[in-house]
Parts: sequence; C-alpha cells; structure tokens
Amino acid sequence: MLESMGLPLPAESIIIASSLYAGSTHHLEIQWIVVATVIGAIMGDNLGYLIGHRFGFSLLRKHGTKVGLTEERLLLGRYLFKKHGGIIVFLGRFVAILRVFVALLAGANRMPWMTFLFYNALGGLAWGGGYAIITYQLGKQIEKITGPVGITLAVLGVLCLVGGFLFLKKNEKRLTEEALKQARLEERSAPSTPHGSKER
Repeated sequence: MLESMGLPLPAESIIIASSLYAGSTHHLEIQWIVVATVIGAIMGDNLGYLIGHRFGFSLLRKHGTKVGLTEERLLLGRYLFKKHGGIIVFLGRFVAILRVFVALLAGANRMPWMTFLFYNALGGLAWGGGYAIITYQLGKQIEKITGPVGITLAVLGVLCLVGGFLFLKKNEKRLTEEALKQARLEERSAPSTPHGSKER
C-alpha cells in the first residue's frame, strides 16, 4: 500500500519472498497473501491518486526529486497519460519505477477517477494475484529445482532482469525525448495570454 502511494519500498520483493516461503514451508496461506497484496495495491494507488489530484504538480516538482521523480520524468508522465492513460495505469503496476509514481501522476494529470479505478483494480488483481500465485507454485516445486537445472534457471532469471532494466532505460530516454518535442510544439502553438495590468 505504501509503495503504491509513492514511497520507494520493496513491495514486489516482499510478495515474492512471502509467496516462496508459503509454497516451500506452508507456514503462510497463499490466499491471504493474495488478498493483502491486491487490497494494499488498490488502496495505496487510490490514496496516491488523491494526493496527486489534491496537490498536483506543485508537490511533485518540489519533492519528487527526493524519490527519483525528476522534471523530465514528470514531463514524460504528462505525455504518456495524455496518450495512453488507462494502459499506463495497468502496465505501470508491473514496472518498478512506474509503480511508485503512476497513481500520483494519474491524479496530478486529472485522469477521471472511475477510469483510473477500473484500470488500477485490474492491474492490482493481475499483478498481486499473478506474482503471488506463480511464485507460490514455484515455492512448492523449489526442492526439485536443484543441480544444473537450478543454475540454468537462476542464470536465465538474472539475464531477464538485466535485459528488462536495459530495455526500460532505453525506452525511458526515447519517450522523454518525444515528450520534450511534443511539449515544445504545444508551447509554440499555444496562443500568448495577455498579462493585463501586470505588464504596465
């Protein structure tokens, strides 16, 4: 819940660790891990949305850099929400950087709450339920994954993580450049507003 509100906490790691523990030891029940994960994700995102909606970009500009939300990422967020708001809310749940900021950005960009709630709930169910259940099944089979098979799976897992990180960094840069170009075009095409008495 706290991670979804905008705090950089290791929610995904906790879900994976607890589900593996449940699968390999049966000291935790998987259904309660799923319930806690889904409810926490949906509640946290809604609180994050309210914070973003209430305080908007002024709060994010002032304090965002403390949690990695730079001016460029704010601009990227505005650009992405304008083009693909619902998909960003859903897919953002599966991307570590976006998961922390997606609700704040949705609120700050004034995304309609019902649209946000739908995609948020869908993402929370898929992310929370999916991660927990798949990892739980892996935990149940963990004793069988030994020797060369275990080493191969571990190497593949690390390669997937590194590949995913590199892909995100490359695309974040490309999308940020697109967002900057779009913002400049909008600034040029926007009509200049008179300043009235302030200019006199």
